[in-house]
Amino acid sequence: MNIYWEGLKTFSRIGMFTIGGGYAMIPLIEADVVDKKQWITREEFIDLVAIAQSCPGIFAVNISIFLGYKLKGVPGSIICATGTILPSFLIILGIALFFQAFRENETIESIFKGIRPAVVALIAAPTFKMAKSAKISWSNVWIPIVSALLIWLFGVSPVYIIILAGVAGYLYGHYIKPNEN
Repeated sequence: MNIYWEGLKTFSRIGMFTIGGGYAMIPLIEADVVDKKQWITREEFIDLVAIAQSCPGIFAVNISIFLGYKLKGVPGSIICATGTILPSFLIILGIALFFQAFRENETIESIFKGIRPAVVALIAAPTFKMAKSAKISWSNVWIPIVSALLIWLFGVSPVYIIILAGVAGYLYGHYIKPNEN
């Protein structure tokens, strides 16, 4: 098996058939790289999602870069990132060429109105699955709820939430958890 070809094929398929951006890609990436190909474990995938979200750049591309690097270093990163970006680039290029001609088309407008709720569902479904895999329980469910409310209601930057959560996790793991044993 040529891992470069497999990485390019896998991420091209994900990039081509996912509507809704990076978060909508999560279940497809997880199904391919964790369940089907077993390139990484489920725990590694959750960590990968956390790291990819914490880094600047496009979420799905970050995941593909990190995974490609784990598989085959820098060349693997380039191949997997190309696989993720190329289909979207070509599709957007095609749409841009013909957008003006279809902009006022009622059928196209109706299609987009139908796609929007489906995209929300595509983002919500992996969120609940990841919460289960990340061992979110009734004792710690307050953390994502408070984080979401701080961002949504009070306009707190997600950057501050990520930094605060990282510091709190470090302090908990380094000082509190060892004392619990």
